[in-house]
Amino acid sequence: MAGIHQPANASVKNGLPPQELLDDLCSRFVLNVPREDLQSFERILFLVEYAHWFYEDNSVENNPSLKSFNLKEFTSLLFNSCDVLKPYVPHIDDIFKDFTSYKLRVPVTGGIILDETFERCLLVKGWKGSSWSFPRGKKSKDEEDHACAIREVLEETGFDVTPFLIEDDFLEVMFGQQRVRLYIIAGVKTDIPFAPLTKKEISEIAWHRLDDLLPASDDVISHGITGLKLYMVAPFLNSLRSWILNHQPPVNPNFDMHVKGVTMWKPLSCRLWKVLLLLEFQQKPRTPLVQTIMYRLV
Repeated sequence: MAGIHQPANASVKNGLPPQELLDDLCSRFVLNVPREDLQSFERILFLVEYAHWFYEDNSVENNPSLKSFNLKEFTSLLFNSCDVLKPYVPHIDDIFKDFTSYKLRVPVTGGIILDETFERCLLVKGWKGSSWSFPRGKKSKDEEDHACAIREVLEETGFDVTPFLIEDDFLEVMFGQQRVRLYIIAGVKTDIPFAPLTKKEISEIAWHRLDDLLPASDDVISHGITGLKLYMVAPFLNSLRSWILNHQPPVNPNFDMHVKGVTMWKPLSCRLWKVLLLLEFQQKPRTPLVQTIMYRLV
């Protein structure tokens, strides 16, 4: 999708987005969708959430004078600016509250990616916060579980698990009213170059030893033996261990492996980006920078 360009004569007052920008967001994400997607407030709020992500990742990033909003603030802003949503402004608090509750019931799927020894798994750390988790996300409308898992893992790690995914190989846990299904993606080489496809969602990708994630528990938030903060990991560990005991790894365990997690991807800092760019310009002949100036693989 092409970026939204703010008109040259559009003023930004107090960091608020101009009406032209809000109209464009409303048109792109709310108005021009299939009619069935406008039949419930849950579906409408998901569309507003997509608009919010786009605004934060593109509009604000390209124009630092624009204010950043949380989802509730942005929802209020768009409802008050979009003609088709204005009639519901008096009920916006209840609509948002119901949407928040609804999101906690939407099924989640993802993948537990194991290396070739079955001793390490791949975890991702969110853009905000310090918790590590298995790559996963909420199902879209009419999306099959395994298709959602493939999509979410690809978005968060840049790795297509399609050749590795077996539809019957999954672990499932209920967190309140939310079903979380994680497919076991086993035998992945550790030198694969991971990098998320989405902006500002993942801040780090790393291999971690399963032993470091213990103890197993029913806690949504836990800490591994090395102090690693984990989210939706501990409740899967016992079942994962049972699965591993019944399956032969492609490669024998490596007792010389790193004790701590091995980082596979981190976003490139602005300063490092400038250094790499300067070095690139000094090359004769110059070589193109593709992912080098965007990501750092370590």
